[in-house]
Amino acid sequence: MLPVTDLSRRAQQRLGAALRARVAGDDAAQRAAVIWGKPGQRWFTPQDPVWRVHADASMFPGGVAALLLQSLHPLAMAGVAGHSGYRGDPWGRLQRTSHFLATTTFGTIEDAEQTIARVRSIHERVRGRDERGRPYRASDPDLLSWVHVAEAYSFLTAYQRFAVEPLTAAEADTYVEQAAVVARLLGATKVPTTVAGLERALTAYRPDLEATDAARDAARFLLLQPPLPLVARPGYGLITTGGVAVLPEWARDSLGLQMARPLAPVATGIGRFGTRAVRWAMSGVAQERQLAADLS
Repeated sequence: MLPVTDLSRRAQQRLGAALRARVAGDDAAQRAAVIWGKPGQRWFTPQDPVWRVHADASMFPGGVAALLLQSLHPLAMAGVAGHSGYRGDPWGRLQRTSHFLATTTFGTIEDAEQTIARVRSIHERVRGRDERGRPYRASDPDLLSWVHVAEAYSFLTAYQRFAVEPLTAAEADTYVEQAAVVARLLGATKVPTTVAGLERALTAYRPDLEATDAARDAARFLLLQPPLPLVARPGYGLITTGGVAVLPEWARDSLGLQMARPLAPVATGIGRFGTRAVRWAMSGVAQERQLAADLS
């Protein structure tokens, strides 16, 4: 953890608030107070691996990796390109995803179930055809399973590389099992419950994956053309470099993000530094999390 002095605390809080607003919206503080502070039974506790992973700053590079990995499924990418508005409103999409993850991990069971039901209703309306004319629908259990596998792999891998204290092997299995709870409620069916099962599932999807033009375009937008002011781009680059480092080598190659083997540890180090900086900033606005811990 970076040191915090009286002079740096205000900068820490400002940066943390700016990051939180970008990821969770301008009303992030109010939403966080509800998610973390509302009394009620929860699926998970602060001691659970899924809570620890999803509360950590490693979710920033992990989220980048998840988006890139998910884009390699042509039908999933077609749905994103056709319905998510990721180009016109990328931060809005990020904020909706962030709110879903936070509510289903840290919120009350009542709020989590309502959020899942709302997303399932949206998924029922998202359908179309990809660039080859193949039909897709967001409620397809196989597509939902792919999205979950890509997320669980990316979030867990990022945590194991960038967290202050990685999970033990047993805790990592528990993370996969706990993350599966929400995936099943969303409608996914082929949901792994161990790290080994997660890796087998990722391998099993590989014949269905390819870097379409839409996927490569999304990668360029995410990595090279973010809607950010120039002053914020170096910090953003630290996070995206870490996200690319988290990807399996075959996924990087498919997206044209080849990385010479000697550079892989360098990219991991850059991602670790960026995650550490985010962790320092976000610790200045973490009071709501303590409320939830006290209520558990």
